[in-house]
Amino acid sequence: MIVRYILDACALIALLKDECGAEEVSAIFNYAFKGEALIFMNKINLLEVYYDVYRSADKETADNVVFELVKCPITVVAEISDAVFTEAGRLKATYKISLADSIALAETSVSGGSLVTADHHEFDSIEKRESIRFHWIR
Repeated sequence: MIVRYILDACALIALLKDECGAEEVSAIFNYAFKGEALIFMNKINLLEVYYDVYRSADKETADNVVFELVKCPITVVAEISDAVFTEAGRLKATYKISLADSIALAETSVSGGSLVTADHHEFDSIEKRESIRFHWIR
């Protein structure tokens, strides 16, 4: 059975910066390279990664990170489907979370995958109240 993972920005940032949890994200990438998993990331969440790298380094480094991601087994979701649109709106209104977080959660909810994240402060209460699956990296 192929597992679907949706990356939150913090998961990819942990991998890029070799932070705690990087080994867990790396293992997910290894599953994807072997055809045992599919990895998705909404372009809005990728924007958060781009912004983080740009802010901590520079434009060239941020551009290179995005360019290198094309070689990885990540499907970047560039459009927001109607189902994700309405689910993200519901989640944002209900939990007062960031737009990017609501989109990552909605992508996960609609796809039936697992959200790869470390953002306990954002998602712990949601995990208790929703049927969204989480894959905690730390």
